[in-house]
Amino acid sequence: MDIALLIFGLFFCVLGIIGSFLPVLPGPFTSWIGLLILHFTTAVTQNWTFLGITLGVSILVWILDYIVPALGTKKFGGTKYGIVGSSLGLVVGILFLGPFGIIIGPFAGAFIGEFIKDSSDTAKATKAAFGSFIGFLAGTFLKFIVSVTFLILFIREIWEHWQDIVT
Repeated sequence: MDIALLIFGLFFCVLGIIGSFLPVLPGPFTSWIGLLILHFTTAVTQNWTFLGITLGVSILVWILDYIVPALGTKKFGGTKYGIVGSSLGLVVGILFLGPFGIIIGPFAGAFIGEFIKDSSDTAKATKAAFGSFIGFLAGTFLKFIVSVTFLILFIREIWEHWQDIVT
């Protein structure tokens, strides 16, 4: 049973890393579920302090993921149109351009959103799109770092309890 839980836990940790780049999947929280599953094995003792701290980090990053792109857009003069456009552009970009859509989609979406709001000022739309893009990248980077850290913690726990797992 422990091996099955380890495989599921590892699956969720890796899925969390992938979720760092997909807006429909909360990356750090998904990775945290992998840590939670690991602590339900008989080989790894349940450490509620560890799980509580990592859960707190994943919730904080989830909240920041909504704030950071908005701050980036606002910092560069954007509006809600740019924020919504950036999110929609990400989804459309991934669907049609794959990995390149992660980079191109938010920028194009924010530009189009700002352009729809005020088509007479393309310089402002470009600036807001750039801010939205920077905010998106910052949020994605933060989610990725936390998810990778959770995977490293997962592997460290397995390493420390390896003898208990295989016996």
